[in-house]
Order: sequence, then structure tokens, then C-alpha cells
Amino acid sequence: MDSGYYAACTALVSRTEALDTIANNLANASTVGYRAQHNVFSSVLAEAGSASSSPISQAMNNFGILSGTTLDQSQGALQKTGNDLDLAIQGSGYFVVQTPNGPMYTRNGSFQVSSKGQLITSSGDPVIGSNGTITMPPGEVSISADGTISSQGAVAGKLKVVQFAPGTTLTSAGETYYSAPPKSEIPATDSTVKQGMLESSNVNPVTSMVELITAQRSAEMMQRALSMFNSEMDKTATQDLPKIS
Repeated sequence: MDSGYYAACTALVSRTEALDTIANNLANASTVGYRAQHNVFSSVLAEAGSASSSPISQAMNNFGILSGTTLDQSQGALQKTGNDLDLAIQGSGYFVVQTPNGPMYTRNGSFQVSSKGQLITSSGDPVIGSNGTITMPPGEVSISADGTISSQGAVAGKLKVVQFAPGTTLTSAGETYYSAPPKSEIPATDSTVKQGMLESSNVNPVTSMVELITAQRSAEMMQRALSMFNSEMDKTATQDLPKIS
């Protein structure tokens, strides 16, 4: 069978997966602290097979596959909310939260106080401080740029803000949470905490729409190519099978 058939099939699968990634970005364009994901493609040169390969097969012989996604670490816009428990990070840092699946990292600082007085995320997971979970003091609180939490001059705790070395792979874990390789976190040195603010998603809707249209057109082109290959194989079968004695 012509190698171009495999190339078109693989390209269609990769473009379909890319569509899912782009659609997920668009769906989270207004999600607080969301980090956009970008597709990474690898070029694959299929075996030419024989010199008698069809022209369309030769044209499709060099194709790409989706080898994964990368997390966009660019800063999202900071928006004022006026809520003392809404926190944003200016810089590359992440808040640390404790989940049933272990520690996770988030840029979503829409926090609240639980019935037990602990600082928790909107999903109910405890926010981690430098000394473990954080018990919030009663009354109005002040949170400084380094994450220190105080009330009426008394320090109640300090938020744990971490960052990761360049090249560290963060994986989306849902709920605007991200996981990282064990022991890869380091204390944030270039980040400041902004009280009464939240970070918007860093998804660019216009760019994502262009990517979506491009991926859709590419997928449609691969579908047409597969139809052409099927027609060519049907024609070959019709002509050659009667010759078999």
C-alpha cells in the first residue's frame, strides 16, 4: 500500500488531537489562572517504498505527528477584584495546594476560608504555607508582596510560592492545577503576591481562533486525501484482482 495513505491517516489523527487542545484553550479563555497549551509536532519521513509510488503518495511522504503539548508560561493580565482573599502572582511563581493526589501548583488565587478556618482553594483544597496548611486569623487580613499573612499586626503565616527551573515539564491536572516532577520546585525569587487581584487566563482568543481554523482546514484536507487513496486502491483492486488465476 502507498506510504502516503499512512501519512494522511497519521496527519488526520494529529490534527484531530490538535483541535482538542485548541478547543480546550478557547473553553478556558476566561478561566482564572489558566495556562494555555500549545501543540508540538515532529516531522516524520515515511519510507518511500518503491519508485512506482503515486505522485500523491510522494507528495504526502513527509508528514508531521503530534508529539505532545507545552505549557505557555507567559503572564496573564491582572485584574482588581477588591476581595482580600483574591491573590495573583506577578512573575513565574505558583501557589502550592494539597490535594488527595499530592501537592499541586496553581496560578488561580481565588481563595476562601473553610469552616475550620483554613485557607482553601475554590475546589476546597488547602493552600500550603511555609509551615504547612494556613489557619487564617479572624477579621480583616493583609497579605504582603512576599506572601506574609497578618491581621492587626500579628503574623498568621506565609504563603508558599514556588517556581521551576527552565525546561521543567508541568502537566495539566484539571481545576487549573498543574503537577511537576518530584523535588523540582524551588522557592520563587522573581515573584510578588498581589492582594485583591486575580490573574486572567493567558489564552489569546484571536490567535486561538486562527489556530482552530488552520487545524480544521488541515484535517479536512487530510480527509480528502484519504478519500482519494481509497478511490485509487479500489480502482487497483478492480483492475488487478480479475488477473489472478
